Amino acid sequence: MKPLVFLLFCISMQMCSQVKQPQKSNSTEKSKSMENSTSKNNPYYSRTDHTKLNVPNSEWKKILSPEVYAVSREAETERPGTGKYNNFDALGEYYCAVCGNHLFRSDSKFSSTCGWPSFFEAEKDGVIYKRDSTYGMERTEVLCKRCDSHLGHVFNDGPPPTGTRFCMNSVSLDFVADSKTAAK
Repeated sequence: MKPLVFLLFCISMQMCSQVKQPQKSNSTEKSKSMENSTSKNNPYYSRTDHTKLNVPNSEWKKILSPEVYAVSREAETERPGTGKYNNFDALGEYYCAVCGNHLFRSDSKFSSTCGWPSFFEAEKDGVIYKRDSTYGMERTEVLCKRCDSHLGHVFNDGPPPTGTRFCMNSVSLDFVADSKTAAK
């Protein structure tokens, strides 16, 4: 019975992950707003401009850190339990680390224990969906609507009120704390 439980656990963990893993970034480089450092040298990054971007990957590769590029542009996945937002519960907004598009509000985040930050609801104008049949699995990929960057996958095993679980990569997200929370 224990081997069966272990096997089911491993399969459920694998549903969010993919085979290729980007290298883990240095977690000591956290800023007050927890932004990815690549947003500061990125001419396409804006939290107010919602214009659709059509930037080639060759240009993104020059701008983004290797970790952000691997996940957002090559659809790789960070290792489970390693992301800075996995066990994170501050109040605020989550944006695309590549372009600054608004994706999630912290009050839709929940502890799914899957190893990645999970949300039960996304900003309706922030994401788009694409069928993903890689690695012999049928999943729904979640992409940023503005820049088409890979964020993670969505599953139908989340909590009420939506029943969905947006299983996201921390490296694909920038967090900005609410002003009330940041002042404390």
